[in-house]
Amino acid sequence: MRIAVDAMGGDKGPRATVAGAARAVIEDPQLDIQLFGPAGLLDDEISRLPRPLAAAASHLHLCDAPDIIPADMRASQALRRGHASSMARMLDCVAAGEADVGVSSGNTGALMALSRRALGMVPGVPRPAISTAIPTRGDGRCYLLDLGANVDVSAERLVDFALMGDIMARHVDGLAAPRIALLNVGVESTKGSLAVQQADAALRQVAGIDYLGFIEGDGVFAGRADVVVCDGFVGNVLLKASEGLAKMLVGRVQATFEAHWGSRLVGMLARPALRRLKSELDPVRYNGASLLGLAGIVIKSHGSCDAQGFYYALKRASQEVSRDLPSRLEAELDHRRPSSGPLSGGSVDMDDGQQEL
Repeated sequence: MRIAVDAMGGDKGPRATVAGAARAVIEDPQLDIQLFGPAGLLDDEISRLPRPLAAAASHLHLCDAPDIIPADMRASQALRRGHASSMARMLDCVAAGEADVGVSSGNTGALMALSRRALGMVPGVPRPAISTAIPTRGDGRCYLLDLGANVDVSAERLVDFALMGDIMARHVDGLAAPRIALLNVGVESTKGSLAVQQADAALRQVAGIDYLGFIEGDGVFAGRADVVVCDGFVGNVLLKASEGLAKMLVGRVQATFEAHWGSRLVGMLARPALRRLKSELDPVRYNGASLLGLAGIVIKSHGSCDAQGFYYALKRASQEVSRDLPSRLEAELDHRRPSSGPLSGGSVDMDDGQQEL
């Protein structure tokens, strides 16, 4: 499996991406990873890999790309001036069929704009939706979309999000009938914006999906649905708030056990359980957001992720390639849309996608 990586996109630079790629190769020697960025800099990072990861070097191929797209560059500027960047050349590699998937931790707006230009869209989908999994009660997880690509969306786009999420959950996770819900301020039919109410009416007409209706924020983490649909503004806020809450809870629990000698003793006994809790709540485990709707596969890694986080993004990329998700979307999406209904309006793109996952 061939993976093209924009090695220069993340906040931690190429050290995290190179080490994450090496770890992925050690776990799966069938991977072949092309690293895009300044060749000399990437070669130095490979030479610094610790001994357990150094064996992966033969599967890491350097592709020189002298330019870097900054985190604050507007998507329009990236389209005009980013041709020699590590991100653009990574996507060109995917578009040419020289890699099966592209992965980047870089500027979200630039990645979306360059991906649309390089790869095109699945017929009938005007713009990608960003989706990732979040942990729910027990060992479950739930796909949330959109996460920032489309701020003020029409009912038609919300229906598309629901159908794409259903297809992804079935083919990537093997769920026979994923439970689909619309995120809303209440479960009553009279609640929510006009677009949400229209999407609810339309989804009730779609055969072959397990549509539950409206869900509130607490229901997302309770595991009441497998796919939760919302506009990009709400989704991005929910995702960031959940990540911040998880970190705060873990920090509060640790601080409580360290408060005085008695609680420190109890903390020592509870350390295995605390370690397990921290692992289960760690957003790193769920790193790797899909740009659904593209005619190719692109995974957006969290901009602040470390080597472990980037490794999880590569695992997600491998999963989607093995399931050929764009072909599934193209084959199923169009004929599953409702043929009629109260769908109207358009979607407003986030300002050059400046939100950073």
